Amino acid sequence: MQEHDIFEQIWTQSPILESVLRSVQIVAATGATTLILGESGTGKELVAQALHQGSSRRHAPFITVNCATFTEALAESQLFGHKRGAFTGAQTDYAGLIRTADGGTLFLDEIGELSLPVQAKLLRFLETGEFMSLGDSRVHRVDVRIIAATHRDLSALAAQERFRADLYYRLQVVPIELPPLRARQGDIDWLLARFFETLSARYGLMAPKLTANARGILRRHPWPGNIRELRNLAERLVILNAGKVVDVENLPFSLRSVDEAVDTARRFALPENGVDLEAVESDLLRQALARTGGNKSRAAKLLSLSRDTFLYRLKKFSIL
Repeated sequence: MQEHDIFEQIWTQSPILESVLRSVQIVAATGATTLILGESGTGKELVAQALHQGSSRRHAPFITVNCATFTEALAESQLFGHKRGAFTGAQTDYAGLIRTADGGTLFLDEIGELSLPVQAKLLRFLETGEFMSLGDSRVHRVDVRIIAATHRDLSALAAQERFRADLYYRLQVVPIELPPLRARQGDIDWLLARFFETLSARYGLMAPKLTANARGILRRHPWPGNIRELRNLAERLVILNAGKVVDVENLPFSLRSVDEAVDTARRFALPENGVDLEAVESDLLRQALARTGGNKSRAAKLLSLSRDTFLYRLKKFSIL
């Protein structure tokens, strides 16, 4: 796959994202360690691939690791490898993903989920290019570009001593921040048309047509799942409404209910004598918890907050 092919997959007409992509093209050629920041579904892995394809390493391996899927012991073994007998179940030698990526790029997605001991070993590798596998006394030296990504606030985690500050600063040599879809509202109609085109061709179905009212709801939706959520909606509409006109009632109830909530919020009028904003916020947090039976993830979604932000606000008001 050529460099331009990757960039063609990142569809946008947004000046904000176009500016980010120009930075990506510049950074790609440098080989610098890069930290990609952005909410889930904003295309962090696609940008990591673009960084790899735009570098001199493009013909070497590009390996993706989702750090959120590993326990501490498994993360160390998978990244750095192990010798036979290093731990129970280690029946053969395993080189590890870092050695497998030698000469190429290792993409560490959701790096904020790595444990502190594994972070320490990763930091040493970033600084020296050297590491030892579990159960091995030999030092291995490899040439690997590290690209990391996270949807979490690593600076806040570092302040809470849940992420190593020295690793955070080492990773963000060149940070790239991807805007959420709600900051690219001009892209929504255009992206939907592209998704309809590709998905209709895949399934051999006619693309649906959206009414102006339906498009209005999509433009007002906050898209917490970003591009991934929009693509999933497009696929659902192509399959269930092939060749049909899609109006408001044909959209998923979740989109319509959120739109009604947004309209309600817009109708809120500030009382003449003002309002105690913290008291209102605290009351809304408690209402959301009550309505969801204490389910924090669902309560956060009701308020269009990430779970981490919701938990932070619960702690702020001593609701936890």
